[in-house]
Amino acid sequence: MSKTKAAITAVGAYLPEYRLTNQILETMVDTNDEWITTRTGIKERRILKDKDKGASFMAIKAAEDLLSKSGIDPKEIDMVIVATATPDMQAAATAVYVASEIGADNAFGFDLEAACSSFLYGMSTAASYIESGRYKKILLIGADKMSSIINYKDRTTCIIFGDGAGAVLFEPNEEGFGLQDEFLRGNGVGREFLNVAAGGSVMPATEETVREGKHFVKQDGKTVFKFAVSNMADVSVKILERNALTNEDVDWLVPHQANMRIIDATANRVGLPEEKVMKNIAKYGNTTSATLPLLLFDYEKKLKKGDKLVFAAFGGGFTWGAIYLTWAYNS
Repeated sequence: MSKTKAAITAVGAYLPEYRLTNQILETMVDTNDEWITTRTGIKERRILKDKDKGASFMAIKAAEDLLSKSGIDPKEIDMVIVATATPDMQAAATAVYVASEIGADNAFGFDLEAACSSFLYGMSTAASYIESGRYKKILLIGADKMSSIINYKDRTTCIIFGDGAGAVLFEPNEEGFGLQDEFLRGNGVGREFLNVAAGGSVMPATEETVREGKHFVKQDGKTVFKFAVSNMADVSVKILERNALTNEDVDWLVPHQANMRIIDATANRVGLPEEKVMKNIAKYGNTTSATLPLLLFDYEKKLKKGDKLVFAAFGGGFTWGAIYLTWAYNS
């Protein structure tokens, strides 16, 4: 008997209507369209303008889209994982609220936070639960309202990030399709170079921290870029080598959408032509936990049963890794 694999069987997404273009950013900070496009590849990003709506709103919408497309009864879902760097609030898990709101009354849930690697790590987590045999349907959602932690006077960060959510359903597969292998890594040195300093247990919120803008994302761009380029490429190569795959065997590279130069460097290292690399950074920017599922959503109609996909991500912490997965259905 072949070992049960954990396969993606459905995809959904949600993107806010408001488009924050490079031209609009030119009126907000000292930057311009050519500079942003050349250095990041981003032309616009979606922003959830409603101040009273958080990551859960987008996660619910993405889940509802998936359920509507697949026709699955939410009561069949066993578990909901929300990968996010911007949960609605501390202590109360966003995933539990999402599960209740979509009618997944028989599911338990939890949040998973590993910055831009959150969804990648979530794939590993969901697959492990499926392969254990204890659970049959796991809803994994990547959702981030990055605009809630961005200082729109800081041109080093406000040009990069956007809001959005994507969802996938993991189910058991007996044909051998699904998650095949993973190579996940981390290095705590990264905590210094990319973080939100205040609001946690080390630096609780005070009038002073708010006044000093310590609740916004801060990053050392050059250092993060250097680590991301080398590590995303390295793990992508390692996952291929470990599974005796050549660049010709791979149908799609599914890379985190942080910067076009990082995406291109990873693709070049693996030896993949542009037509095999999923990209939507120009439209959405870096949606952190949502980038990977949004790629699957945008490219779902091009995916064929048996396609070999290599996912790669790099995030704050530092966190990074690659996953090799075979696609389980024809769209």
